[in-house]
Amino acid sequence: MKSQDIRKAYLNFFESKGHLIVPSAPIVLKDDPTLMFNNSGMAQFKEYFLGNGTPKSPRIADTQKCLRVSGKHNDLEDVGFDTYHHTMFEMLGNWSFGDYFKKEALAWAWEFLTEVLKLDKDRLYVSVFEGNPAENVPFDQEAFDIWKQYVSEDRIILGNKKDNFWEMGDQGPCGPCSEIHIDLRTDAERAAVSGRELVNADHPQVVEIWNNVFMEFNRKADGSLEKLPAQHVDTGMGFERLCMAMQNVTSNYDTDVFTPLIAKVEEITGLKYTSNEVKNISEEQNKTNIAIRVIVDHVRAVAFAIADGQLPSNTGAGYVIRRILRRAIRYGFTFLGTKEPFINKLVEVLANQMGEFFPEIKSQQQLVTNVIREEEASFLRTLEQGLQLLDKVVAETSGKEVSGEKVFELYDTFGFPKDLTALILKEKGYSFNETEFETELQKQKARSRAASEVTTDDWKVLIDGNVETFVGYDQTENNVKITRIRKVDSKKDGVLYQIVLDNTPFYPEGGGQVGDKGTLVSANETIEIIDTKKENNLILHFAKQLPENVEAGFVAKVNTDLRTSTSKNHSATHLMHLALRTILGTHVEQKGSLVNPNYLRFDFSHFSKVSDEELRQVEASVNQQIEAQLQLVEHRNIPIKEALDKGAMALFGEKYGDNVRMIEFGDSKELCGGIHVKNTADIWHFKIISEGAVAAGIRRIEAITGDAVKDFYKNQEDTLSEIKEVLKNPQDVLKSVASLQDDNAKLKKQLEQLVKEKIEGLKNTLVTDFQEINGIQFLAKQVDLSMSSTKDLAQAIGTSKPNAFVFLASVEDNAPNIHCYISKELVAQKGLNAGNVIRELGKLIDGNGGGQPFFASGKGKNVGGIKEAIDKVIEFVK
Repeated sequence: MKSQDIRKAYLNFFESKGHLIVPSAPIVLKDDPTLMFNNSGMAQFKEYFLGNGTPKSPRIADTQKCLRVSGKHNDLEDVGFDTYHHTMFEMLGNWSFGDYFKKEALAWAWEFLTEVLKLDKDRLYVSVFEGNPAENVPFDQEAFDIWKQYVSEDRIILGNKKDNFWEMGDQGPCGPCSEIHIDLRTDAERAAVSGRELVNADHPQVVEIWNNVFMEFNRKADGSLEKLPAQHVDTGMGFERLCMAMQNVTSNYDTDVFTPLIAKVEEITGLKYTSNEVKNISEEQNKTNIAIRVIVDHVRAVAFAIADGQLPSNTGAGYVIRRILRRAIRYGFTFLGTKEPFINKLVEVLANQMGEFFPEIKSQQQLVTNVIREEEASFLRTLEQGLQLLDKVVAETSGKEVSGEKVFELYDTFGFPKDLTALILKEKGYSFNETEFETELQKQKARSRAASEVTTDDWKVLIDGNVETFVGYDQTENNVKITRIRKVDSKKDGVLYQIVLDNTPFYPEGGGQVGDKGTLVSANETIEIIDTKKENNLILHFAKQLPENVEAGFVAKVNTDLRTSTSKNHSATHLMHLALRTILGTHVEQKGSLVNPNYLRFDFSHFSKVSDEELRQVEASVNQQIEAQLQLVEHRNIPIKEALDKGAMALFGEKYGDNVRMIEFGDSKELCGGIHVKNTADIWHFKIISEGAVAAGIRRIEAITGDAVKDFYKNQEDTLSEIKEVLKNPQDVLKSVASLQDDNAKLKKQLEQLVKEKIEGLKNTLVTDFQEINGIQFLAKQVDLSMSSTKDLAQAIGTSKPNAFVFLASVEDNAPNIHCYISKELVAQKGLNAGNVIRELGKLIDGNGGGQPFFASGKGKNVGGIKEAIDKVIEFVK
């Protein structure tokens, strides 16, 4: 059964059981501060389990793209070394929100596996929670009794808290679970050792395929459990593992989920992958297999993340994506001999393979390909740089063991992997101190953990059963009551308090727009709200202190100055998006934005630099729309199909509900939940400040509106006035500046001629200062020249004599520089090396440098070290 057919069979089965089939949420979570990525099927439904929202149906099923590469669920380092761990994987899930419970969930799981898919019942084992007296959670007798209807008791395994009690995180909804495992070993292996003994023992062919979680409890901050008001079912089945079982193979990578990608890697590299059925392979072949598994797994994770709007970067989720891709590149570089970008060529295979169920990978195929290609080229250059740095480290090492601190520096600063360093060192006859490396790594991890550590108290509920209402589209001030509060303590922000109101005018951060700031005012006090965010469908107002009387009535007041400036910038992004699509083409799509009171930032797909003339046209187009005084037309709650039929733009990577908000300004029509001006005339004026590349095929424009434009032109005017004053207030400023440039060019030519004459004069003088030492013409001096002129002089003097060894130093801008010239015959006959001279003596001036054996240069910070360097260089020729 092909993988596409297995997906269809699952969704069709649960649709027949009354489930609403919903699309996968984006793999990247933009508006959940607790998670970077969707790491489980239930992540998009958290608010329903917490009771903060109402689902479209009490029964839902889907296939969800998941990514487990950070935090509690992190499988990255296992990927490639075994046959069943992945970074990205699909989770087939069916959900009940206060509807059916254990009886139906377990019965349907068994029916689907054994009657629809016809898996061998004798290969299946089930597990139930054994209970935990310490937490007053009993043995799951109900699940045990249900399973006895389908399997013999010797196939029911009692699992502990680690294996059979599922938790969303350190706090939140949780409950016992019942897993289904399958034994895919041969009959002979099964006869020798019972599959029961291998369940949850990390055996590659005895694996969990389905987990039925029964959400009954809420884990509080102190670790205790309380009953949830309703019982829920949260199930997840590993799609790749299910395909392995259905296709009679013993590795996920031998299924048609991966074989097309593997075939493409084989075609590109000329190397062969051996399936899991082949035994006793060589160590070399095993390394090839691991590398290919890493690459075909990682390209899926990276490609879908980019398609969902997350570009590789140096921070946050973007850093995680870059790290996954670099791991794949490095495995190709080290074990497959790929020195040129090639992973991008797998995107087409992936798009053809998965485009039917996940259309985003097909529609974003070109962008994904370009971004991966550029990232590959960039990291391959970094690897080359790392190799040069590693050569330098080796040259400075006495003995055969390199410092672990130096290896960690290469890893941490340049992304140079530890195992690649070890491989290269081994080839050179070196090793490195792994203990020192691990010490530095643990220090970094401790710093990282400390920086991101957050302690969150339980909610203190002041008003039960409240449904929070957002009124910020119509009001910036209204009467409110506090419904719940909690304390959050982090290394980064210190102690803050999260406040939830019964209704709020504060806009929570989302869709690129920053959260509102303002105040809560009662009869006796004023509390400053420093930020507003949304988490699990609750709008959280952040404050540094709580009111003395949290039960008082308050007036919530948004800072309207900040709100107004932000709304101008947000509306301007819509107008600019339309202008870009009109002027550059309809391939332009928004790929990210930031809207705050000071400026707007807009990332969009486009494959070349936007010319100055095109930028002028975009700017003019936006300002025409502003001058046209276009009225805001807001459709607050319309069906998404109706909005799209009206021409509204939907953004890839955004999660939309059945009903949406649509914003219109003339021809500009977008789905958007943000705050906007009532009329484009309120923006006043629009000015582009910068345009540049973010990644391959992604450009970024930064712009300003309103008062910021006034300030911009005021600064320009002030600068022009200062220039006029410096130029003695000429009639024609441009003409005066052009004249200055001409004069400067003439003076530069004169100066260059004078320097040439000075170098020639110094050359003639210094030639007489050579000493003959062991048949070598030796000269070491400090001269009064710039760094580039000193370099020229060293080469000029060196070529004037045979067997020359010239060492010159000078100071420029309080920074010492040194240069060494060695005649090629000396390099060949005596093994002298100018690069080694500069590296060694560079330490004396607190610097470094390098070059070729016959000429090298260096720069440092310690001017006082020049004399010692000049005195010491003679040791190289004695």
